[in-house]
Amino acid sequence: MRFITAGESHGHSLVGILDGLPSGFFLDINHINTMLFQRQSGYGRSSRMSLEKDTVLILAGIIDGKTCGAPVCLSVQNRDNRRLDESSGEPCMIPRPGHADLPGCIKYGLSDMKIPAERASARTTAVIVALGSVALQMLRHFGIQVLGWVSQIGEIASREKDNTLDEIESAVINSPLRCPDMEVEPAMTVLIDDCRESGDSLGGIITVMAEGAPPGLGSYVQWDRRLDARLASAIMSIPAIKGFEIGRGFLDAGRKGSQVHDSISWDGGYIRSSNRAGGIEGGVTNGEPIVLRAAMKPIPTLKKGIVSVDVKSRKSVISEYVRSDVCAVPAASVVAESMTALCLLDAFLEKFGGDTVEEVMSALCRYREYIKTL
Repeated sequence: MRFITAGESHGHSLVGILDGLPSGFFLDINHINTMLFQRQSGYGRSSRMSLEKDTVLILAGIIDGKTCGAPVCLSVQNRDNRRLDESSGEPCMIPRPGHADLPGCIKYGLSDMKIPAERASARTTAVIVALGSVALQMLRHFGIQVLGWVSQIGEIASREKDNTLDEIESAVINSPLRCPDMEVEPAMTVLIDDCRESGDSLGGIITVMAEGAPPGLGSYVQWDRRLDARLASAIMSIPAIKGFEIGRGFLDAGRKGSQVHDSISWDGGYIRSSNRAGGIEGGVTNGEPIVLRAAMKPIPTLKKGIVSVDVKSRKSVISEYVRSDVCAVPAASVVAESMTALCLLDAFLEKFGGDTVEEVMSALCRYREYIKTL
């Protein structure tokens, strides 16, 4: 399975193609649109969200509501669009620190700092979420549930609780911050309000969990087939993500091995006493829940500006403010959930691939029976 996207932030639309899906899977368009709404929602978003109101348009690959084996092509229109093939006024000469403006212009020989932002913008993640919804729906059909949520805003972190993924999902859906800890959420919103007033921005930490993935997804035989490496690449591709871990990676780096590794025992199947490894050992799923975390930096577009330079005059200036979020961590958690689902579906179909959904399910059932004999 593979996917690719195209489109600019202010172009006509964003387009994504998802190739390699088995035929016969019914696609729920309402689920896609709900995911798109969740990406646009969240405390701390900018006024632009009231302009977009994203909905998906299926361009190819779905017949009578089902996949047919052909590439699935989805489109999300940009309501806040303009003609990018025509002159858009005076070129911008002041790069925004933390954005792709300056390195993008240097790399591609561009003279307008606005151009790299068209593709580097987080707006392009809308179609990633649309494609991710397809992956989420298909994984759920095969018994795999994926969920992303906010576990920290600024320095305010939620507390880990021993809740089921269904319980966490229920709390996340009813939270304006997609945070399952209702007791710390008010403090998070106050912090966001304070930053909005001072013209600043906030980052945070996202958690994504997947339950139901069978052992054996991924591989240790090549660097680019390791599932943890593939997940890291997928999550780090999300704009503003600067850190990634599987399980308790950073915390366990400061501990002894005897305090870290999950012991294995047998009880009708192989079980582990804990899940510090985050469900992946040696680049391969071990049957435990997959747990990953991503650190998102504060949005680099600040209302109060950051010191930059005019590339024409070479003089020091303050970067210009462009309408931007104060905190986009809740939205990024939806994108991370989508990216994780796409990555897991790729690994899943790699192992249980078939031309139809029935063939894939049959291969999965045989494998589950095989595991019981080990």
